[in-house]
Amino acid sequence: MRISRTAPWAGALAAAALFVIPATASAGQDRTAAAPTAAPSVSVADYYAPAQGKTGAALKTALHDIIKTQSKVTYDGVWNALKVTDQDPANPNNVILVYSGRSQSKSTNGGGANDWNREHVWAKSHGDFGTATGPGTDLHHLRPEDVSVNSTRGNKDFDMGGSPVAEAPGSRTDADSFEPRDAVKGDVARMLLYMAVRYDGGDGFADLEPNDKVDNGSAPAIGRLSVLKQWNLQDPPDAFEQRRNQVIYDTYQHNRNPFIDHPEWVNSIW
Repeated sequence: MRISRTAPWAGALAAAALFVIPATASAGQDRTAAAPTAAPSVSVADYYAPAQGKTGAALKTALHDIIKTQSKVTYDGVWNALKVTDQDPANPNNVILVYSGRSQSKSTNGGGANDWNREHVWAKSHGDFGTATGPGTDLHHLRPEDVSVNSTRGNKDFDMGGSPVAEAPGSRTDADSFEPRDAVKGDVARMLLYMAVRYDGGDGFADLEPNDKVDNGSAPAIGRLSVLKQWNLQDPPDAFEQRRNQVIYDTYQHNRNPFIDHPEWVNSIW
């Protein structure tokens, strides 16, 4: 399903290379393709029609049923996808690093100290899904980040406070939590809450849920929920986040993050 919009980045999408896992598509199952593909046209309102008028658990279930139909990206394919989803609007040769806010060459992805790599915003140890195709490769919570900053964040939960993070101005960390810079606080919240709706235990993975604590370890939980709700209100979706959601929908996974399109649904569910 494609939501039609005029897109100045269309050339970059057409040039993007990506691998996906083949599968047989059927209603309610994951859809895949051999290369990035566009989905048929549908309006945002029609996409979310089954969720309209619902609140609480009923809304969460309806949204899960909508967004679970998606294409799956391989972990190797994530590298090239992020070069498109997180492209710097001011420099098509660069990506924007999520916590650092730095614009960096797309070609510097890797494992070196000043390279960028694939940050799992929902830490992959929280539910022990690793890099498995599905939650481990879902572009809605994978972002480029400086290798050392990614290591500093580790698998910590999200909360306020701590000491400044080198190479990530405005971000802070302590022994059990990480606070991202103000410009992406809402992005982080909406990515995490997307994961909690999309992965509910029905795909052979753990049932991911937010809670109101930190130091969750390997439990399929992440916090702090009260802070995430605050960040969702404090930092509403901006043009970069909205574009990213659209690119993932149009070209890669063909599903959307509902909390970018409807941030008010966060408080309707939690």
